Amino acid sequence: MDENREYRASVFSLLFSDPVILRELYNALEGASLPPDVPITINTLEGALYMKRLNDLSFTAGNKLVVIVEHQSTINPNMPLRILMYVARIYEKIVETKDVYAKGLIKIPRPELIVLYNGPDVRWDTRKLKLSDAFEDASAWGIDCPALPLELTVTVYNINPGHNEAILRKSETLYGYSAFIGMIRTFDEELKDLAAAIKKAVEQCMERDILKDFLALHSSEVINMLFAEWKDEEALEYRYREGRNEGKNEDVKNLLAYGMTAGQISEALKLPIDTVLQYQGNK
Repeated sequence: MDENREYRASVFSLLFSDPVILRELYNALEGASLPPDVPITINTLEGALYMKRLNDLSFTAGNKLVVIVEHQSTINPNMPLRILMYVARIYEKIVETKDVYAKGLIKIPRPELIVLYNGPDVRWDTRKLKLSDAFEDASAWGIDCPALPLELTVTVYNINPGHNEAILRKSETLYGYSAFIGMIRTFDEELKDLAAAIKKAVEQCMERDILKDFLALHSSEVINMLFAEWKDEEALEYRYREGRNEGKNEDVKNLLAYGMTAGQISEALKLPIDTVLQYQGNK
């Protein structure tokens, strides 16, 4: 594996880089049966969504543009905005040889935007994330906006074992990947050693004929890639928590300025009373 490449492939993108497997995945997610003569064309962009790791897939299936992102940490509410920017680049790539200023209407593939979640939160099956949730409220300025001029919806599927089993049953590869990641989480809890947990999960999958051919071909690469991926996810989760805490700290300052008591703020923001009192002393 070339560690000096600007962008690293993820196990997810490596596993699903075959058009045949992408067709299987698409059929499972969409509940469809895409005929074998419908072409699958991969047009994934490098490093557009997450740090410098390629954990996203973009491909056209007939007249649809499908973007699938793997997500392992806390669900990011900014995912619709990130995917909007990503999809704009894909469309730019698709129509780059056409004249967008011509009089005739340029047809573009219909987007299907999907996140496959295999993080630690297993309390739900499916979620919808909407770009409109990020829009500022213009009503404060006396602006009436009854209709949204732009919307983008991302469907998030929880693919942890025991969730969305109807989808997992239709894709042997996705089922295997879900089981594999689930094993790593279980063994990491037991062993408290991520590298050992990944290695044990690879061995167990090989013994149980789960992703056997893929792991036989890429086992050492997969171990190295997953270790780097999970460390990246830990860093991202830490940054996310720090960002949330920073926002809460600003809220504390603002609410103190409005005259709320430390107890009221602690209850409203779900913060320890000692944390609020620190800011009360420094306001």
